[in-house]
Amino acid sequence: MTSTVPNAVQHTDATEPITMFGPDFPYAYDDYLAHPAGIGQIPATGHGTEVAVIGGGLSGIVAAYELMKMGLRPVVYEADEIGGRLRTVGFDGCDPRLTAEMGAMRFPPSSTALQHYIDLVGLETRPFPNPLSAATPSTVVDLKGESHYARTIDDLPQVYRDVMDAWNRCLEEGADFSDMNRAMRERDVPRIREIWAELVRKLDNQTFYGFLCDSDAFKSFRHREIFGQVGFGTGGWDTDFPNSILEILRVVYTEADDHHRGIVGGSQQLPLRLWDREPQKIVHWPLGTSLSSLHDGTPRPAVTRLNRTAGNRITVTDADGDIRTYQAAIFTGQSWLLLSKIDCDDALFPIDHWTAMERTHYMESSKLFVPVDRPFWLDEDVATGRDTMSMTLTDRMTRGTYLLDDGPDRPAVICLSYTWCDDSLKWLPLSPNERMDVMLKSLGEIYPDVDIRKHIIGNPVTVSWENEPWFMGAFKANLPGHYRYQRRLFTHFMQDRLPADRRGLFLAGDDISWTAGWAEGAVQTALNAVWGVMTQFGGATDATNPGPGDVFDDIAPVELPED
Repeated sequence: MTSTVPNAVQHTDATEPITMFGPDFPYAYDDYLAHPAGIGQIPATGHGTEVAVIGGGLSGIVAAYELMKMGLRPVVYEADEIGGRLRTVGFDGCDPRLTAEMGAMRFPPSSTALQHYIDLVGLETRPFPNPLSAATPSTVVDLKGESHYARTIDDLPQVYRDVMDAWNRCLEEGADFSDMNRAMRERDVPRIREIWAELVRKLDNQTFYGFLCDSDAFKSFRHREIFGQVGFGTGGWDTDFPNSILEILRVVYTEADDHHRGIVGGSQQLPLRLWDREPQKIVHWPLGTSLSSLHDGTPRPAVTRLNRTAGNRITVTDADGDIRTYQAAIFTGQSWLLLSKIDCDDALFPIDHWTAMERTHYMESSKLFVPVDRPFWLDEDVATGRDTMSMTLTDRMTRGTYLLDDGPDRPAVICLSYTWCDDSLKWLPLSPNERMDVMLKSLGEIYPDVDIRKHIIGNPVTVSWENEPWFMGAFKANLPGHYRYQRRLFTHFMQDRLPADRRGLFLAGDDISWTAGWAEGAVQTALNAVWGVMTQFGGATDATNPGPGDVFDDIAPVELPED
């Protein structure tokens, strides 16, 4: 039995691989990275030239690492700490091995370019305990005051399986799911493009909720309500109901919500290890060079101003007042920063790209974690034979509660609540302890005989990404009608199509990608930007390993009319 509640359509062949490489731009980034010829090179005349990389999240660090390997000198600017939304924190006074993932915490196997870097730096992954997954001992679904305990979906009442079937039928009838899934697995680019082009034209103006309502399978409001509250894979999806259905289809087509794995020791290790890594294959720089050594251990501080100067250069002013000018720069932060926190010259981008950034729609997201003495939830309730506590999906304030342990005799962590959008905003005015008190009260209604508080051994840690000054939101989620805006941002790395006086500054990051909210999108857009910088410096890829820009015209995203 698969791990979703309710489940997406069954895969045609679960042994065949799939990659999060489309459907908008079905380019095999994993093959590009794995090729022995490498991802490209620049002429020796460019070696040692500085390139600004603004943002030290995963996208920025990947871009900087690959530029360094080509012989360029990336200059990384970071306002806070390396990692971005790969943020792993500890608990004061607790074992330092006890950590909480404040941002990205679960990664699908279809994130194949991301996996390249996870393997490169020697990180270990393990299954993440999503609802009803094999890694989750038990799940409780609590709706409208009624709780259901389950180890598999077969343990839930029939209505949940009816909702699962409705979602399966909805995808088949409205989005050619099986056909697209097969094409994605076989990397059948012509078929992927054929199916997706028609769906983009038909569904760009449709919300997720409207898509459900248009399906005979979801005629029942009760079914739509349950689906919104429980969802599939990672929990409730009603917070996504106002978003474009194209956003949701990208998730299910690429299996982004399936078979998740977590990074042992925390996801922030990935950018930190890349920062320190000394590549064995490197041009211009001596062996033993790393991003850290090029920066004397510390990136430059926050960028406060960006402007164009003579010769179409990009001039960067940082929080220390230092002013440096570059032939090329990559911006990897959330694009709203260019509208607010950073003083920007209008000449940086064409007006249509500014419009696209202004229209970017970000999802809010909140989490709160507490450390506990041990995984007490695995204790058996002698009266019922059930686990004392379970991974919990509910319509109460907590929405999603995750239980995370590293063995029966070690301290553990509970994510008391993980919420998005309006559910996240409800927490915003509350302090960490006030949040915890409300969460414990909600969970106490579900587990009246369980004293969670007595197991807590440290203070809670929490985040509301919409309140983080260098983020202002968790991740992009396009609204209906936003496809054209996303296309402008994603294709910005193809700068031969831009006016000559608007080139040299490249956009990257997961909100530039088609799969925002997933680290894979951060990696893919970083590689796009690296290809763009390489091309600007007169470089090229090996003929046997064309880069994303080399094949762009063959697989470019669908272009919708603007009149």
